[in-house]
Amino acid sequence: MFLKKRIIATAAVIAMAAAAVYGSTQEMSQTQESGSGLQLFRGKETIYCWYSDEALSGYINAAAVSFGEQNNGVRVIPVLTSDSEYLEAINQETLHSDQIPDIYLLSSDSLEKAYLAGLASKVPDTVGICNTDHFSQAALSAVTYDQKLIGYPVYFDTSALVYNEDYLRTWATQQAEKELAGSSENDEPIGEGEEIIEEDSLPEDQTTEQVTADEAAVNALAEQYFAEALPSTVDDLLNIADTFDAPEGVEGVMKWDVNNIFYNYWIVGNYMIVGGDPGDDRNDIDINNPETIQCLEVYKALNQFFFIESDTVTYDSVIQDFIDGKTMFTIGTTDVVKRLEEAKADGSLAFNYGIARMPDVSAELQSRSLSVTGAAVINGYSEHKELADCFAAYLAEGYADGLYERSGKMPASLQAAENADNGALMIFADEYADSVSLPKMLETGNFWMQLEVLFSKVWNGDDVTTLVQQLDETIAGQVGGTEK
Repeated sequence: MFLKKRIIATAAVIAMAAAAVYGSTQEMSQTQESGSGLQLFRGKETIYCWYSDEALSGYINAAAVSFGEQNNGVRVIPVLTSDSEYLEAINQETLHSDQIPDIYLLSSDSLEKAYLAGLASKVPDTVGICNTDHFSQAALSAVTYDQKLIGYPVYFDTSALVYNEDYLRTWATQQAEKELAGSSENDEPIGEGEEIIEEDSLPEDQTTEQVTADEAAVNALAEQYFAEALPSTVDDLLNIADTFDAPEGVEGVMKWDVNNIFYNYWIVGNYMIVGGDPGDDRNDIDINNPETIQCLEVYKALNQFFFIESDTVTYDSVIQDFIDGKTMFTIGTTDVVKRLEEAKADGSLAFNYGIARMPDVSAELQSRSLSVTGAAVINGYSEHKELADCFAAYLAEGYADGLYERSGKMPASLQAAENADNGALMIFADEYADSVSLPKMLETGNFWMQLEVLFSKVWNGDDVTTLVQQLDETIAGQVGGTEK
């Protein structure tokens, strides 16, 4: 997963952070807009666009061709390189080559490293899209560092609840039948002198009418249950788990990858604060608080309901179990939509599915998912910042309608997300808009590893308060320089 890769490559360019901050940017010349909202440039100009995710190749190559056609034949040369020591490679190319990366794609959590090394500069936003008319505030916060926008949000990943709609309808019908059966048992007894009519003595058509009426009552009530079935809190999930008479082949109501922080962080995301919304404020760190502890106690209790063995599950395995009809709910990232659609097309998925927002922890405690944003960054040492800025904006919005189709990645652009005309993907966009992004601080590069360890220990029954205190002291020592 993308987050795992970011965790592994945490310290590749700390040495570069000692470099002087590249603080100056060229003033932009008068803007002439083409039909795509981009500035026209002289032909023969060339910029290099680096990226490390091969899934983006089709999108970036197509965008480069389209951009060149619309701007008098300027050349954008995409360069795919390894994500190992990625920023270090960009730094070395910048120092020692005349074909330096003018623009590159980077995870938002690495923006501080890039900026302090002079490899990222404040975006001039020539075409005027860096606002909430074009991107959610979460997207803009993800590309903000030191109160400056130093990148364009291109794509994102976050988590949402995935559910088997057919099973949920079955559950709704079961609840309707139970309610109506309970109502009939509580009917008033027949009064004295009233005649008891046996069903066998009724005319056949009257019996059929009665059965039809009963079915209609069940169906109508089941629709009411289904309309309110999507869980808004963890308690709602547990209620479904308690009351679902699972069909044969269903192994559990819910299963998710409990080993990966990306699928767990929603539990504490609204209360465990590391760097604030932009993720770079060293004065805004709040880990050890009552709400975080309460949320983790709820998480701890979930193991008693869902019995997920952490040493046997992976993201791929839980999604496959969902496709095979073994579970009603799971937690997926944006890639799950494409995987489910492919399974539906080849016949391996034989039911209707849906995507929903993550439930709140309780009626009092809100949830908040974790997100990661892929940003288009302008190299602070580029000699073509104006051109690079316009291509970065083109990647983020001008050509974003083709991003999901060509790469499987969800565009950060609000307009592109709406144009996708896919209800499942729009749920992810809504979840992203309320999400918290990975922090950018160099000192917190190993925070997610430590948090995964904490969640693992909580899941297996360790004391929540002690674990939270220990994490709080560790992060305070890393960020503040001293232990609490």
